[in-house]
Amino acid sequence: MIRALRNTLRLIRIGRILARHDALFPLELLPSYPILAWIARRFARKHVPGRPGERLAAALHEMGPSFIKLGQTLATRSDLIGEAVSADLSHLQDRLPPFPSAQARATIETELEQPIDRLFTHFDDTPVAAASISQVHYAETAEGGKVAVKVLRPGIEQAFARDLDLFAWVAELVERTQPQLRRLKPRAVVAAFAATVRAEMDLRFEAAAADELAANFTDYDGFRVPVIDWQRTARRVLTLERIEGHRIDDIDSLVATGQDPDLLLKRSAEVFFLQVFRDGFFHADMHPGNMFVDEGGVLRPVDFGIMGRLDVKTRYFLADMMVGFLNGDYRRVAEVHFQAGYVPADQSLDDFTQACRSIGAPILGRPLHEISVARLLAQLFQITEDFQMETQPQLLLLQKTMLVAEGVGRRLNPTLNMWELARPLIEGWMRAHRGPEARIRQAALDVGGVIERLPTLLAQIERAADRLADPAGVKLHPDTAAAIVRQRRSGMVAQWPLWLGLGLVLLIAILS
Repeated sequence: MIRALRNTLRLIRIGRILARHDALFPLELLPSYPILAWIARRFARKHVPGRPGERLAAALHEMGPSFIKLGQTLATRSDLIGEAVSADLSHLQDRLPPFPSAQARATIETELEQPIDRLFTHFDDTPVAAASISQVHYAETAEGGKVAVKVLRPGIEQAFARDLDLFAWVAELVERTQPQLRRLKPRAVVAAFAATVRAEMDLRFEAAAADELAANFTDYDGFRVPVIDWQRTARRVLTLERIEGHRIDDIDSLVATGQDPDLLLKRSAEVFFLQVFRDGFFHADMHPGNMFVDEGGVLRPVDFGIMGRLDVKTRYFLADMMVGFLNGDYRRVAEVHFQAGYVPADQSLDDFTQACRSIGAPILGRPLHEISVARLLAQLFQITEDFQMETQPQLLLLQKTMLVAEGVGRRLNPTLNMWELARPLIEGWMRAHRGPEARIRQAALDVGGVIERLPTLLAQIERAADRLADPAGVKLHPDTAAAIVRQRRSGMVAQWPLWLGLGLVLLIAILS
């Protein structure tokens, strides 16, 4: 009751802000929308300039850090808020005024339990970046290292906890009162958003993510993650190598320093492919301000607070779907949705194939450089209501990342399509993981697993049979006990065909 009252009062305050920006339409999802709208409109301003999405972005920015993050998440939900609003929210900037450097210094000293002068020989009090959760200062260490120090905003954890409770309460309310929206999984989406935010507020997690990404690319010269200074990193402080270079969308500076935009685009496509398909672990906030190019042409990413993961099953689905769309094989696109369980089995495969064609044909009919796979995915999510397809949060995060990547790619060369550059890599990965050789290797692994477990299983069967035959154990008729013993002995002899079959499969795998 107290929670409902507290959050209702907050909704009224939120409604007032939305009304001032003429952006009340998100409240239409709530069953109490007419009452909230009536209250909010008492504070409304008329003739607010801008598109609905722009007005909503301005309102969210006024509401503070949690709502800025929420707006960036909603930018991936064109199926929920429409493509135009989604496009406007994608430009929502996560920038806030910096907090005082004295507070940053105090946080560093508290977290690292040392005076800042002992930690750094120089600490720049002017932050180079200030966002909703943290800000960044440059510093230098006694070892001669130039570093960037990321510090959480004071009180940010409490502020987000309060707002996340509101978001969860609203999601529960929507699911309970709007059955038609349950397939969108509002509670699951909010839970995923909350998990992402909580991870961002423990900078040790961000350090670990950067370290994992770096380990994945030790054998790739064109992409290098900054080194983490673990001795100067804690829950609310992250220290890492300072990156020198130009933003990847600063084409004039890149060309002036001798960089080849086409090579950078090819490298970006390769890096994206390796993260998504090879590793299933990708940087999910790859806007141009988070990717730099050093003097050697190496891509240098920063800000690892938002990372995405895809399991092998999802990667197979994504590869099958992308190749199907690029080849115009809409039947295959539809089939992989059913095989993955994303579309219920009681839906019509033919109708879903037709729907996929209605999305793919207009997009793929354009010149190659104008094809947007991210736009294709966004439109695919929009038709899901007709086929009861459930929301897949991991794909929404990927779609947002792809949209940003496409924008960067067009800045580097508007006449090239980065997905076509990545297509040979995707098809090669598919052959290696889904072709005949891959199936034989998987069969060999499955057989190996059976062989490893077989002695344990046989021992368990033998112990069970001994217990059954034991006069002190379960009471059986003597003829039954004797039959069990005979069956166990004959079973051991009869296992030779199984062993022969296992050997043949292993031999085929080795020779292939």
